[in-house]
Formats: sequence, structure tokens, C-alpha cells
Amino acid sequence: MDLTPMWFGVYKALKYLLYPLSWLLIAGLLALLTACLPVSPGRTTLVRRLLFLTVLLLLLTATPVLSLVYIALLEAQYPSFQPTSTSKFDAVVVLAGGVFQKGSLRPADEVSDASRQRTGCGADLWKQNLAPKLLLTGGDATVFRTGLMESHEMKRWALRLGVPESAILIEKQSRTTYENAVQTKAMLGTGRILLVTAAYHLPRAVRLFEKQGFVVTPFPCGYESQHTPQQAWEQATFFDFLPTAKALLITTQAVDEVAGIIVYWLAGKL
Repeated sequence: MDLTPMWFGVYKALKYLLYPLSWLLIAGLLALLTACLPVSPGRTTLVRRLLFLTVLLLLLTATPVLSLVYIALLEAQYPSFQPTSTSKFDAVVVLAGGVFQKGSLRPADEVSDASRQRTGCGADLWKQNLAPKLLLTGGDATVFRTGLMESHEMKRWALRLGVPESAILIEKQSRTTYENAVQTKAMLGTGRILLVTAAYHLPRAVRLFEKQGFVVTPFPCGYESQHTPQQAWEQATFFDFLPTAKALLITTQAVDEVAGIIVYWLAGKL
């Protein structure tokens, strides 16, 4: 399924409606617009309710202890992989996590922290002789395909980490997790793979790759939460109840991931 630039643009634009910051903005704007109308008892009550909703949304989405519980519910689904002497796979497959283009300030193209971390995990697994190939998957994720090939930049990093070029495969057509799975199947057929991505991303990614016929062993690379949901709540301190921008970002990641799971499930991709 290769979306046209128009539909891919619509897909990316609609995602903004899923972001908690968008919810806060909408609730705040509605409160402001209502407050600008002529005063009446009904409008005054509505303004109060909208302001209450705005504050409630802020607390629910930007409170650290809550955001960590949300993301931990996803991250706890697959335990950390511990290889054994008999662990053998056809390939280590690494999903891209973004790239940054050079500009007037940034001197060179570079992989994002997420892509760098995942590539490092994949390179380490390959060096353990768990698979003969390291497949880096991710194309140009911009709407009109005018950006960088994510897998190309990841390959540069893998080479710097000591993986020989002969062991690296790159997939450069995909823009979504579903396309990652489809394009990987086109390159590898089916088989046993070690799937490397962020821990919170694995519940969706594993199901999509299994749907394509792969026998998947998930390898969580990078956690947002230190503890399980219960422990995150039990070990929270006073400061974990003060809203932060980072907590809002973590909640956004969790919401985006859950929405992706639901959409793919409704579309029959999971």
C-alpha cells in the first residue's frame, strides 16, 4: 500500500488531531471564543466548564507519573530479549526513528537519537553473530519525498559502528510501520527475524510483521519508563505530580501508538 503524496499528507495532518497538545489548544480556544461572546449565565457556565476541561486535560496528559504509566503499559508487553547459544535468525531488522536534514545551522545530515539508538542495538546484535544480515528499513518520510532516506543515514552510522557493508541491507521505500513490514517481506521473503525498535512501538510493529508471515522475536531498544506501570505509580515522588513538557511528549507517543494499533486493526492490517 503506497499512499499518494495527497493521501499521505492527509494521513500526517490528521495525526495532529490525536496529539494531546491539540486537545488542549482546542479546549482553550473554545473557552476563549465563548468568553468573547455577550455575557449570559449559560455562557459563563460553559466558559467555566471549558476552562475546567483544559486544566483537567493538562493534568491527565502532562503529569509525569501518569505519562509513565501510559507508556509502560505498552513497553511492558515484551520483555527484554536475552540471546542464548542456540539463538539464530535470518536477519536483524531495525526500524527507523527519524533523521535530521542539514541546514543553515546544522552542518550535516544526521540520524535522530531514536534511529541512532536502534541502529546501535541492531549492530550489537549482529556482532553477537545472531544473524548474517542487518536490515535497516525506512525511506523518505516527507510528504512529497523530498527528504532523506532514513535507512541511508542509518547505514552510515552502522558502518561507523563496525558493521561491514557486505552485511548491511537497506530498505528505502517505506514511510510507515506497515510499509516497513511489507517492504521487508519483499526483500527477505519470510523467516525468523530479530525486530529492533523502541519498546513502546513493539506491540504494533510485531503484529504487523507477523501478519506478513515472519516469525518475530522482538528486541526492545530504548525505554521511556524505568518501571512497570504498578512500580511507576508506587515509586512516584512529589515532583512526578508536577506537569512537564517531557511528560506531555511521552503521553503523545503513547496516544499516537495506541491510535496506530486501533487504525491498523480496523483496516485489517493486524
